[in-house]
Amino acid sequence: MTAAEQRIRVLLADDEPLIRAGVGAVLATDPAIELVAEAADGREAVDGARSHRPDVVLLDLQMPVTDGHGALTELIRVMPEIKIIVLTTFGAEENIRRALTAGAAGFLLKASDPREMITAVHAVADGGAYLSPRIAGTVIAGYRTGADPTKTRAADQVGRLTEREREVLTLVTVGLSNAEIGRRMFMVEGTVKGHVSSILTKLDVQNRVQAAILGYQAGLADDRP
Repeated sequence: MTAAEQRIRVLLADDEPLIRAGVGAVLATDPAIELVAEAADGREAVDGARSHRPDVVLLDLQMPVTDGHGALTELIRVMPEIKIIVLTTFGAEENIRRALTAGAAGFLLKASDPREMITAVHAVADGGAYLSPRIAGTVIAGYRTGADPTKTRAADQVGRLTEREREVLTLVTVGLSNAEIGRRMFMVEGTVKGHVSSILTKLDVQNRVQAAILGYQAGLADDRP
């Protein structure tokens, strides 16, 4: 496989030309990333993803025609394998919760350090997840308050897993990628992917971000090795 074939293909959706230019310039600093398409609204984002089949979509929430939430839902429906990073000015908890529940693999504020964007793209392309450090604490705290009535249900769902799957989920919950989990557990990455796939099926969730949320709710972050 050539270096070009190994590049991470990215689609950028934002209604502001200056934002698209700035994000494009940041992505261009990494030779492992290729910006294959841009979109100015949610409808264009879905159509562009169908045409270009990107690995990762950077998706703004506040867009005309179809907003980011609508585009996210449609993208996950028609291309469940696609990795979506929500890129937005707003860090409201409801926006974060709604996007992650819909299937986003990451969440970045537009005011984030440009290096975060590169890190996030690589993380989700590798099968991981990424939450901007500026909002991660808010998200985690929201699921650890103890007031959430789904906490017991999360523990019941996690109880469906085998001991090895629970160990893998614990490492997913604390943010490790498949490669990192493989090194930690002395498994090849393909075996880790198999465990993660089984975990998603048993937990009835769409992606590893949602699995990690269940892990937090079930207290797995406190059990990490």
